[in-house]
Amino acid sequence: MGNFVSCFTSSQEIQTFPIDSSFKLPSPVPSWPPGEGFASGIIDLGGLEVCQITSFTKIWSTFQDGSDSNNVTFFEPSPIPDGFSMLGCYCQSNDTPLFGWVLAGKDVSGGTLVAPVDYTLVWSSNNSFYVWLPTPSEGYKSVGYTITTLPEKPSLDRIRCVRADLTDEAEVDALLWSSNGVNVYGLRPKVRGRQAQGLSLDQIDALIKEYSPRFYFHPKETYFFASTKWYFTNGVQLYHIGEESNPVPVDPTGSNLPQGGSNDGTYWLDLPVDEAERERVKKGDLQSCEAYIHVKPMLGATFTDLAIWVFYPFNGPSTAKLGLVDLPLGRIGEHIGDWEHVTLRVSNFNGLLYRVYFAQHSGGMWVDTPSLEFLDGSNNFAAYPSLNGHATYPVPGLVLQGNDVIGLRNDTAKSDKFFNVKERYSIMAAEYINDVIELPWVNFSRKWGPKITYEVGLEIEKVQNSVAGTLASPIGSLLGLIPREFSSEDGPIGPKLKVDWDGDER
Repeated sequence: MGNFVSCFTSSQEIQTFPIDSSFKLPSPVPSWPPGEGFASGIIDLGGLEVCQITSFTKIWSTFQDGSDSNNVTFFEPSPIPDGFSMLGCYCQSNDTPLFGWVLAGKDVSGGTLVAPVDYTLVWSSNNSFYVWLPTPSEGYKSVGYTITTLPEKPSLDRIRCVRADLTDEAEVDALLWSSNGVNVYGLRPKVRGRQAQGLSLDQIDALIKEYSPRFYFHPKETYFFASTKWYFTNGVQLYHIGEESNPVPVDPTGSNLPQGGSNDGTYWLDLPVDEAERERVKKGDLQSCEAYIHVKPMLGATFTDLAIWVFYPFNGPSTAKLGLVDLPLGRIGEHIGDWEHVTLRVSNFNGLLYRVYFAQHSGGMWVDTPSLEFLDGSNNFAAYPSLNGHATYPVPGLVLQGNDVIGLRNDTAKSDKFFNVKERYSIMAAEYINDVIELPWVNFSRKWGPKITYEVGLEIEKVQNSVAGTLASPIGSLLGLIPREFSSEDGPIGPKLKVDWDGDER
């Protein structure tokens, strides 16, 4: 990647930042299986070829302006391949190694790219930094900014505008920098769901083997993954409203599960009735478990998302942190059946891992590749499910839902209990590939466990009654911190019913 950056203090002493170094994956990527133009470096969007530029020339850093908040550096893509034109500049935080890209475009059909007719100055700083918005001709749109260090308007040949029908409506992504009322954001397409043709099965397998995570469980974890086949063949039964006394054993593939429809409460799954068997199945089976992959072309098929789903037969109870005291919260947090996932986002230009999404309770977080914990010199990375609750995090430690004094614990740690996704997985859905047949359980739209409602307030009261008076009062404030999903023992819906199945991660 492009030139190193040097930023200076007022005394002209050199101060280095992570962005001074370019990020590279720990291991060279393999030669990907051929087909569909994947990792060829160029994607044809219909008469407009685009490529990712990952080499840059530094233009300006906010550190030079005396700013001390979340410093960023602005770059211009360079060099740009022959025949291609710049579509916009690049900005990145100084707190991470240089790792990013912008698109350059090449008009291969005539009329997909044109020079702007003018520029509008949208921001400048201390007569040393100028941000220009290109003014497009009618029927075209500007998709990026030109940045200079001089007050004169840049040349009209410096950047190109794109024919409007080849652009998508954009929205702001992460905030990169903010100072004195000026905010700099990343951008992303507003519509980001499944689109266009995707990768072949050979390419998908190669990507999973190269980039998939190793899940490290907390040393005290007792509720592990299970395969759906193991779950169904170990006494799990299908219940129907009005016929609760006559549950039906589930076929190993889920072939006797009702298909389609909606989550109307008429069917649900439950663990074996026998208490000893029930407790055994709750613990899952790490030795035979597998991950389930949903493949989604994303962002106009310039990226591919590999959503890696795992199933837990049981979600354990929560623990509260009250200052230096930890208190179990009874049944709060418990439910039968627990679907969790992480998502790999891979560039279709070069096959490189771009970001990873870690699902956490009702939300989650995107983590850029340089911030992942890579394993054993490979490009596989670590993922840490939290104790009992199974929210997944990129690093071990404690994440507290609440504040520094009172909250719900999400504890993660490395142990000798782990699961490598690349060793056991199956493709559960890739809608554009005819050879991928979805198993019946994928289209089961009801709950994977029973709903047993209980009063969270009563559970909190039980905990209050079990502790000394000095702790009883702060325990009551936990009511406002407990997520809605913890308010009952309620089995989850399957992956295909989740809101991010068709679209982007939240």
